[in-house]
Amino acid sequence: MSRTSTYLNFPRQTEDAFQFYKTVFGTEFVGPIHRLSGVPTQPGQPPIREEDKDLVMHIELPILGGHVLLGTDAPESMGFHVNFGNNIYINLEPDTRAETERLFAALSAQGKVGMPLTEMFWGGYFGSCTDRFGVQWMFNCANKI
Repeated sequence: MSRTSTYLNFPRQTEDAFQFYKTVFGTEFVGPIHRLSGVPTQPGQPPIREEDKDLVMHIELPILGGHVLLGTDAPESMGFHVNFGNNIYINLEPDTRAETERLFAALSAQGKVGMPLTEMFWGGYFGSCTDRFGVQWMFNCANKI
C-alpha cells in the first residue's frame, strides 16, 4: 500500500521528540523502537560507539489522516550534521477547529509561534509554529466548526 510520510532527523533527541509527538497525537508507535545497537558493523566502518548504541535507528508514529512520522538519531560521531532550516514544514489539516487549536497549543508549547491561528482570506483557519525540537508545523483547518 502506498503512503506518504515525513522523516525527521535529530542529533540525539529522536526518542524524546517522538515520545512528545505520541502524547500530542494520542497514537502508538508502529513496531518497536529500533536502536543503533542493532546495526551490524559494516565492512570498512568502525563499530558503533558505546555512547551511541541506545540512540534511535528507526521509529515510526502515525499522526493524522494516515500520515506517518519516521525518525532517526543522526549523531555527529557518525559523521552527521543536522541543520534545521525553513525548508520543511509538516502541514496538518485537522477536521475541526477545536482539534486544530489543541494540536497548535501542544506543538507550540516551549516552542515558537510563527503565525497565530487566524481566519484567512481563503476561508481556512491557519497558523504556524516551530516546536521545542526545531520542527516546523503549519495548520490549515477548512471547517468552520
